[in-house]
Amino acid sequence: MPYLYQDSKPRPHALPGAARAAHGSGKGYEELKQECLHKGVLFEDPDFPACNSSLFFSEKPPIPFIWKRPRDIVKDPKFTIGGATRTDICQGDLGDCWLLAAIASLTLNEKTLSRVVPLDQNFGPDYAGIFHFQTSSAAESEAKTPFGLIKGHAYSVTGIDEVSYRGRQVQLTRIRNPWGQVEWNGPWSDNSLEWRSVSPSEQRRLSQAALDDGEFWMKFEDFKVHFDKVEICNLTPDALEDSTAHKWEVTIHQGSWVRGSTAGGCRNFLETFWTNPQIKLHLTEKDDGQDDCTFIAALMQKDRRKLKKLGAEMLTIGYSIYESPGRDGHLGKDFFRYHPSKARSKTYINLREVSNRFKLPPGDYILVPTTFEPHQEADFCLRIFSEKKAITEDLDENVAIDLPEPPNPTPSPQETEEEKQFRALFEQISGKDMEIAAEELEYVLNAVLKKTNNIKFKNLSLISCRNIISLMDTSGNGKLEFKEFKVFWEKMKKWINIFLQFDFDKSGSMSSYELRSALKAAGYQLNNYLLQLIVLRYSDEQFQIEFDDFLNCLIRLENASRVFQALSVKNKDFINLNIGEFINLAMNI
Repeated sequence: MPYLYQDSKPRPHALPGAARAAHGSGKGYEELKQECLHKGVLFEDPDFPACNSSLFFSEKPPIPFIWKRPRDIVKDPKFTIGGATRTDICQGDLGDCWLLAAIASLTLNEKTLSRVVPLDQNFGPDYAGIFHFQTSSAAESEAKTPFGLIKGHAYSVTGIDEVSYRGRQVQLTRIRNPWGQVEWNGPWSDNSLEWRSVSPSEQRRLSQAALDDGEFWMKFEDFKVHFDKVEICNLTPDALEDSTAHKWEVTIHQGSWVRGSTAGGCRNFLETFWTNPQIKLHLTEKDDGQDDCTFIAALMQKDRRKLKKLGAEMLTIGYSIYESPGRDGHLGKDFFRYHPSKARSKTYINLREVSNRFKLPPGDYILVPTTFEPHQEADFCLRIFSEKKAITEDLDENVAIDLPEPPNPTPSPQETEEEKQFRALFEQISGKDMEIAAEELEYVLNAVLKKTNNIKFKNLSLISCRNIISLMDTSGNGKLEFKEFKVFWEKMKKWINIFLQFDFDKSGSMSSYELRSALKAAGYQLNNYLLQLIVLRYSDEQFQIEFDDFLNCLIRLENASRVFQALSVKNKDFINLNIGEFINLAMNI
């Protein structure tokens, strides 16, 4: 299990030489340390206490956390041994590569490292459970530099251009302070001497004016020196002007990852990966003068920012692209077991949108959008931008039912041993009329199934037995005759075998993600929406389905299918019902 140790977290500090702790209590590092040594206690940060609220917002992870100090983990901990090198830094399960990459870079310069991580700290006699670190100071944020720029402030780049200056071309960048005031006062600022050597016509072309409006020009070299981060917002390819020579095509696909049915996680989780939504991509036309088709696949998770106030964070998402095997329908587990992807997103990451550009030969491909972990729910939007027309379609199943006609049992010349046992049990419970009600059927089936060694189950419920009678009762008297029971028992044995086929660990339950395949083996090809409804009704919190629930599901599906077949006399795909017929239908399923 994971361990975390409490020895104070990094805190903002001032510039080197004037380093000071900026702890929420207002006390400095030395003061806090001496206070702990005097009291004989180890420091615990009140801003980051050793409790669950420090680690997650509202949803508790399904793993236990134990808080430990370094001495609880190893007998003789050391802060550093023999200095630090870049290879000492190794990432664990936390997504903090941004921090570790920066620390690894610091190790290349010992003086720089010691400015951020003071090395005169240890677990010796004056150990008090507290360490301190120096970091881009909160006091400096929004502070004005001598050049008129604001530290830690976001500016807009509003233009780039070149200007002729003393016989050479100078690259300029136009910047705007969103405050609408406070400007750069260095070279090429509003009132700088450089503008005196630029012609009035050039100044007019660049809209140069000495106004305190927050907008100013600066040389590109100075821009690179004074700004350390640039974020670029791109228009999507379909947003280009109609007059553009190469306007891209776009197709949009909406979908969902639903826990227990279509939230299968990435390819690391093969047992559930195949249950993710699958989108078929038809690339029909090559790029002009090329042998391949260029397209951009952009996967966006929807409404996560809106749900953030409820504790929902951005999920880690990505996708894989496979060459289509040339058949319709949802691809199963074995396809992904034996076929590698042709392309995929560069990485799984917790961004709102993941997009990559690809070039593939013309043909049909299967794109599988996923979260990294299984069981994570979200709606998503998949957009395909292509230079030439591309077509997408959801590889969902068409609803199709393949049920054999109910057999008419004919008396055999000699009963099997199994039939003899059933007849004896029937006579014992029902009497000479050989008919049993739901309560009696419950006793019969549980007595028989308990002697069946190959299946583990608790008990069939009374509601299951009532559903069985509803399915098999041809006379309509609410009871089951012995011949009707024999027909049902043959059906029951088939269902038991199907359940055992997908109860991989022989635990008496199967994963809800295997339900699609299990139902297909029983003759029911269902789409994602119907599967989600069934999983919602019949699976437990661990996405498992026990035999009794599987049996109920099959009985209701067959009941519904046979009633539909009886009512769809004119058109096999549709039925028309009035309110009375609808209620009658609902009560009999």
